[in-house]
Amino acid sequence: MTDAQETAADLRTTTGGGPPDDVVVPPGGLPIPLLEPREGIPPVVADADALAEVVAAFAAGTGPVAVDAERASGYRYGQRAYLVQLRREGAGSALIDPVGCPDLSSLGEALSGTEWILHAATQDLPCLREIGMVPTSLFDTELAGRLAGFPRVGLGAMVESVLGYALEKGHSAVDWSTRPLPEPWLRYAALDVELLVDLRDALEKELDRQGKLEWAHQEFDAIASAPPAPPRKDPWRRTSGMHKVRRRRQMAVVRELWESRDRIAQRRDVSPGKVLGDAAIVEAALALPANVHTLSALPGYGQRMGRRQLDQWMAAVDRAKALPESELPQPGATPAGPPPPRSWVDKDPAAAARLSAARTAVSALAEALNLPQENLITPDTVRRLCWEPPQRLDADTVAQALAGYGARAWQIEQVTPVLVTALTAIA
Repeated sequence: MTDAQETAADLRTTTGGGPPDDVVVPPGGLPIPLLEPREGIPPVVADADALAEVVAAFAAGTGPVAVDAERASGYRYGQRAYLVQLRREGAGSALIDPVGCPDLSSLGEALSGTEWILHAATQDLPCLREIGMVPTSLFDTELAGRLAGFPRVGLGAMVESVLGYALEKGHSAVDWSTRPLPEPWLRYAALDVELLVDLRDALEKELDRQGKLEWAHQEFDAIASAPPAPPRKDPWRRTSGMHKVRRRRQMAVVRELWESRDRIAQRRDVSPGKVLGDAAIVEAALALPANVHTLSALPGYGQRMGRRQLDQWMAAVDRAKALPESELPQPGATPAGPPPPRSWVDKDPAAAARLSAARTAVSALAEALNLPQENLITPDTVRRLCWEPPQRLDADTVAQALAGYGARAWQIEQVTPVLVTALTAIA
């Protein structure tokens, strides 16, 4: 048995997680394939009456509730949920269709005050919020795995290393807007929440053993209390390959094509990339084609594209070419905060030295604590501190600066001493 398998076996023994009593872990620590939910695949809830029954059942359940959501990224416009999976002691598992039940606020209210268990919570919370489900407290099993020092923190890897089960992950990238959903997909979805409670309990005990449980609670509270992200300003500037576009007229072409594509994608409810690729947008911006014939010769506008489509893209290019200088987009605004670190040596050698020393100190501490550097303290926080350090370098001023940048109390407690030492040595 490998060290990793021994660790997993120890965790299963000490936490009580893992297989039911009637299941025997195979010799050699090989994971057990998890093929069927304990109570079978639950029926898909797609109407008000069935939803009311689920709400009542989960309100009467006990303990935390496992929650997951499936989206149709790459297929549909936006990031809405197309299936919601839940599991709770006393209620079993439920699969809810948000297309048939677009308002799940009654379920969210029934679970108010209950701890929600999610894996990579920040990915699912926005789409759950859209349908009325907002947790008041949560446990993120992916983040818990990071804090506990697991090298692989995907759900399948965590379930295997901690609980000894192998999850089938073949349907993670399918089009979840498909109706009706195939039975193998529903089985996969139900299994995603089958062991989340067991995983949560095992990770809680492991974090407590390492003295990191309070750290995790602070991280979870920060996620649960975070407001929704504001709409992104000028989202067209995030077009892949935008760094090639230098001139303002070319930027205008990117903007017109991006906005035209977005309107079409939203109207058709398809992923924008299926309407027109980012690479094609950049090609047109760089070439500034004179007519449809020239446009059709560019990569991304070939023979498969009909004349009507070519006309609409050419119209967007022409609009950008006709704009007066005063209406052309300006180069991207300078991001708030310090410049890119690669320029520090030229702009401020002392700051570059501080950053190098701070990074070395944080890296050593993260290794000692057995967790990723970015979870110990965000790289942006370290950069800001090093670019504009307090005039007086001591534990109080550094801690105050870190708090102002959003660091949690546990992070401040851990990194302040090493940062003060590193920055003082450079000063």
